[in-house]
Parts: sequence; structure tokens; C-alpha cells
Amino acid sequence: MKYIGAHVSAAGGVENAPANAHGIGATGFALFTKNQRQWVAAPLTAAQIDAFRRACDHYGYTPAQILPHDSYLINLGHPEREALEKSRAAFLDEMQRCEALGLDRLNFHPGSHLQKISPERSLDLIAESINIALDKTRGVTAVIENTAGQGSNLGFAFEHLAYLIERVEDKSRVGVCIDTCHAFAAGYDLRTAEACDKTFAELERVVGFGYLKGMHLNDAMKILGSHVDRHTPLGEGMIGMECFRYIMQDARFDGIPLILETPDEQRWPEEIALLKSLAEG
Repeated sequence: MKYIGAHVSAAGGVENAPANAHGIGATGFALFTKNQRQWVAAPLTAAQIDAFRRACDHYGYTPAQILPHDSYLINLGHPEREALEKSRAAFLDEMQRCEALGLDRLNFHPGSHLQKISPERSLDLIAESINIALDKTRGVTAVIENTAGQGSNLGFAFEHLAYLIERVEDKSRVGVCIDTCHAFAAGYDLRTAEACDKTFAELERVVGFGYLKGMHLNDAMKILGSHVDRHTPLGEGMIGMECFRYIMQDARFDGIPLILETPDEQRWPEEIALLKSLAEG
């Protein structure tokens, strides 16, 4: 079963996200559990938590269909101690919010070395940050998203993801989310079925499909290997539609949230319907 959706708004409260997802025909969805551009948010109330859980039940969304995303401000590999601790506290809060809502995974960008420490040292800090959060929470998997490798961002190489997984103590609570635009920008070709075969064979070899807990389905504005993170609607960028047809027809991508982050929200119902038709075809 393919869980296809988009990153929907939780404006007015997390309890509104399931209805927003249902309204666009989604069988899965992503959301922020707090304002992604603020460090601190008010704790979730018991009423909000209950309302969110009831809405998920009403619209038929299980935790396996939902991919929460943490704040863009967080940098778990920050080279400066004060900023690192601030990021770690914010990440723990995000994990605890997911735990309270009954969600079983949290998607996050790994972090950046900011040209101040070595990439390996920054990756070690990220792994340490994940271990700290896992030790203080239960039932939520830390889902590392691959990046485009823009600036000093880490996680663009599958080897970075494997390096982090190797250093996470509880392997049952770590996973990855592969963003198609980010992978393409990082140099992994997805333009043809043959290219997809090669790229996903590399993912299996280096990381392992057992760790795949979600995907972001985005076409790419810039060329292969550009290291520029710019999304376009499906089929209108440098990747093209073959990649998304491939994913929809491959059982390795069943049972996880497959989430659109394409730039035109008005087209999400159309794009979701298109992906569903590819899965059925």
C-alpha cells in the first residue's frame, strides 16, 4: 500500500492537519508539530493531543502514514557548544511532541559543520545528538533526511546516512527519508528507470531499505549534482516523471509516507491523484 500525501498546514493547531490532508485526497501526510521558524513553542495541551488523535482515527491515518518534520532552525552538528545545546533541546522537544501525539517517527535534516569543524566531527556530534534524544524518549524513530549538500549541509551522501546509523546505539529507532530532489542535486541520477535501478541499488548497498521510513517526492529545478535545493512540480523539472512512476510501482516503497513538498499547494490534489494512478497502473 502506497501512503501518498503532502506536507499540510497545521495552522490553528496540529489537530487540523488530518482534515487538511483528507481534503486533498491524501493517504499520508507530513506536518510541523510547532512553528518551524521558532525555537520555542507552548507545550501541546491534553485537549490538542486528544483532538489530533481523534481526527487521525476519524480520517483513517495511522502513525505509519504520518511523517512529522522538525524545525529548520535545528543544527544537531553545530560546531559551537551553546548553539549545539540549544538545537539538542529543541530536537528533544520535537521528539517529545511526537511521542505525546502517538506518532512513531520524526523527520529532520542532520546538520551543518559551518566550515568551522571537520565534516566527520560534525557527523559525530549529530550521532551523539540523536542518541541523547532517543535515550530520553520512547517509541519515536529519528528519521534522517538526505540533503542536497548546499553550503556546509551534511547528509547529501548515502555514506553520511550510514555513518550516522552506525553510531546510533538503538538501531531499531533510526531511519532515513530520501528526498528525490535532494538526491538528484547531490548527484544521484533518477531520470530513467535504469538510473533509478542504480541509485536505489546504491541506497540498499550503503544504507539498506530496512531503514527507509519515508520519502519526499519532489522534482528538481537545477541540474544533476548542482547541490542546489530547489523543488518543482512533478514532471516539470530536471528529474521528470519516470522516477515517480518507478517509485509508485516498486513494492520497496510500500507502507511508508510518500510526501510531496512541491511548490504549488493548489496542485497537490492533482499530483496526489497522478501518483495514485501510477501506483494502480
